[in-house]
Amino acid sequence: MKKQALTLITAGLLVAVAALNAHAHCEIPCGIYNDQMRIGMIEEHITTIEKAMDQITKIEGTKPANPNQLVRWIMTKEFHSDEIQKIVTQYYMTQRIKPGMHDYENKLKLLHQMLISAMKCKQTTEPGHVKQLKAQVNEFKALYFLK
Repeated sequence: MKKQALTLITAGLLVAVAALNAHAHCEIPCGIYNDQMRIGMIEEHITTIEKAMDQITKIEGTKPANPNQLVRWIMTKEFHSDEIQKIVTQYYMTQRIKPGMHDYENKLKLLHQMLISAMKCKQTTEPGHVKQLKAQVNEFKALYFLK
């Protein structure tokens, strides 16, 4: 009985440690950051959102429309919009943008605008929101990498 209890406790501790390690990069001060990669990821998500919007519009215009493909593209668009919001908040706003740094307020403002644009991309198929998000990312890159 003691051996089983010890085995269960050990297994529980291993699971807990594994869970902490799985998410540790984003929440501890490890110093492993790749800002360029995160911007590249945002840009890739934007490209996917743009393609999803195009596909949604095309599918909606066909007779009969394919509801399965329509739902897939809508889910894809929403997923990638959420991913942009996660990178902006959990990476940049939580870890990289700090009070007192150069152009702190302007960087926060741009990141907030990116969050709103990503939300609008999620809600609609209006290509203007993608265009606006791209411009905001480019403006943020220019400001951020000046540091």
